[in-house]
Formats: sequence, structure tokens, C-alpha cells
Amino acid sequence: MELPKLNFQETFDFKFKKDKDKFFIYDLVRKTYLLLTPEEWVRQHWIHYYLTVKSYSASALITEKKIVLNGLTKRIDLLITEKTQPIILIECKAPQIKLTEKTFEQTARYNSIIGAKEIVLTNGLQHINAYYDNGEYQFYKP
Repeated sequence: MELPKLNFQETFDFKFKKDKDKFFIYDLVRKTYLLLTPEEWVRQHWIHYYLTVKSYSASALITEKKIVLNGLTKRIDLLITEKTQPIILIECKAPQIKLTEKTFEQTARYNSIIGAKEIVLTNGLQHINAYYDNGEYQFYKP
């Protein structure tokens, strides 16, 4: 399986396995192998980044959390917490998905439920970072 090189300075030590014709990647938060989709490839980079580079504990990372938005059940990709408070909401897209105003608005709508101080919209190649301050998002380059 050919995986794209993502836009991270670090290289991470991923564990893979193959079953029949499918590839799986080990998730350090859920402690299980997950189907390796393009979006999961991006999410696992962020998980490894927060665990190894930022030294968060696995218990501070929440993946695939269900939320209800306008009566519809949605799932957030990754939430970073500190003392159970939401700090950073990360919405992962597959590398071939363009990040647009529409995809950012989706992330902002999810955050209207979550209430994180910061959001990251990423396809692994491009990352859009924004702080929520005084009722609006301020974009920044980390």
C-alpha cells in the first residue's frame, strides 16, 4: 500500500498489519488495529504527534466522539483535552480532499458543540489552525 508523505517534520513509528487484502494501523489511544483509510492515516499522525512530540497522555486524546448537531449524530475525529476540558479539536480529511471554507465551517459547527479553544482542520498536507476568541476565529500559523 502506497501512503502519501504527510506534512509533519517528525517521523513516527507506526505499527501495521495486513489481513487478506486490507491494511490496518495500530491506534495507540484505542489500543487496537483500525482499517487504514486515507483519513485514518492523517488522524494517526496527529495522535502520534500529540503523544510523542507534545507529550500528552493517551487519556487526554479522544477519538471518534459522538456529538449531536441539529438533531444529527456526527463524530469528531480527534479532541485534545487538559483535565477533561476540550482544548483542541482536530478535524481530519483524506489527503486528496481540498480544505475549503465549507470544510472549515463544518469543523466550526462541530466546535460549537465541543467548545474547544482551538481548532485544526487538516488533510495531512495542509493544516489550518484557528483560535476561538471573542466570538470569532483567528487564524494563525504555528
